[in-house]
Amino acid sequence: MAFPNISDIVATTIQNRSRVLADNVTRHNAALAKLSERGNVKTVSGGNVILQELMFAENNNASWYLGYDPLPTAAQDVLSAAEFPYKQLACPIVISGLEQLQNSSKEAFIDLLEGRIAAAEATMMNRLAAGVYADGTGFGGKELTGLNAAVPVSPSTGVYGGIDRAVWSFWRSRVADVNTFATATLPVQATFNLIWAQLVRGVDRPDLILVDNVMWTNYVRELQAQQRFTDPRQASFGFPSIKFMDADVVLDGGIGGFCPAKTAFFLNTKYIFLRPHAQRNMVPLSPNRRAPVNQDAEVQILAWAGNLTCAGAQFQGRVVDTRP
Repeated sequence: MAFPNISDIVATTIQNRSRVLADNVTRHNAALAKLSERGNVKTVSGGNVILQELMFAENNNASWYLGYDPLPTAAQDVLSAAEFPYKQLACPIVISGLEQLQNSSKEAFIDLLEGRIAAAEATMMNRLAAGVYADGTGFGGKELTGLNAAVPVSPSTGVYGGIDRAVWSFWRSRVADVNTFATATLPVQATFNLIWAQLVRGVDRPDLILVDNVMWTNYVRELQAQQRFTDPRQASFGFPSIKFMDADVVLDGGIGGFCPAKTAFFLNTKYIFLRPHAQRNMVPLSPNRRAPVNQDAEVQILAWAGNLTCAGAQFQGRVVDTRP
């Protein structure tokens, strides 16, 4: 005979594991790990869209003065917000009535359940890691609004976060092509130098560079005769990294990497945020029993809702390599 309270075991087991799953998700991807370290994983409490506040202009009241000179006090419109839709991700975990009978001891059932939950967790982490690079159009427009939207190949066209890049130049990222320096001795480094100079403003500069296999291989090849510096802190997350200037260059390729081919993203993570909903951050969709009306099975759904947002597109860059 199957032991009682199977539904309770399913629900509580998922609920207990979900408390650490949100942290594990950020450690599954170099960009999300960096956002977590910076404190840029900020939950959303509600609303029909996710608003990301941003500063788009200087305060023109700032001026030099002498003695009793009157100071300007005109109202200044310097703040706005980009709007991002909620994106939802879920993975149902299903246990059939037959499987409950076949694993009728409590210990056997928990082993089966933990295996199913572990598979669901791994799948959701992979989906979010892939979503970091998405442009928001995948899966019928349901996928994350990721880096391919924030830092596109054509940064002067299209609408991102509800703001038209063709109209607002402050909302345009930067792009450089290795092919521009194809005849140079170190073409990748020359391109990296170019994009870096376009993204630095005072102390603001890229702090994370994500590259695919091809870009990684070409960059490392150019560094073979030079000393390379690794970052032990990044290595502790399990991401191989080297340095460009003082930014971490992280390979997000290898087996199952998601970075687009022949691409490097130069990110200033100060202006990038992961915004999960406070009540839907890798949690069971419902603690109650879910059972199909025409099947002998129980279902629990692990769910996430939120989006990747940006408050400073002009500080983000992309290097592509169109060489044959």
